[in-house]
Amino acid sequence: MSNPKTKPVKAAGGIVFRYVGGTAAPEVLMIYRNGYWDLPKGKLEKGESLEMCAVREVSEEVGSSLPAMVAEIGTTYHEYPEKGKIMGKTTWWYSMIFTRKEQFTPQKKEGIEIVEWVPLPEAIEKAGFQNLKDILQRIL
Repeated sequence: MSNPKTKPVKAAGGIVFRYVGGTAAPEVLMIYRNGYWDLPKGKLEKGESLEMCAVREVSEEVGSSLPAMVAEIGTTYHEYPEKGKIMGKTTWWYSMIFTRKEQFTPQKKEGIEIVEWVPLPEAIEKAGFQNLKDILQRIL
């Protein structure tokens, strides 16, 4: 954390991927939230492990069954203002897959308008924040 007055926040999210039609690069499941292309993630709830949080958040935000965890990818960190305080959010990222075909329903109450499969190179370009671009490049 860069500021000692920053309130720490733990979160977890998923980089859900699939391969289609024998392509070399996977497609990544992205969400369009509050004007930015993003990845599904959210805050850790009491009594929850990071892995449980990541799987739950993906399921809630894209309106799907629970995805299967593949591997831990790494963390990102960013700060943002909330209710007059500076929050310092560390997000743990996991790669995931769905074990069956899914229909998606964006979680409107979280500002999510679109859930879409995007080829990985395009996902890196579309990602609305540099820390997302960086974490996506780790799965190349």
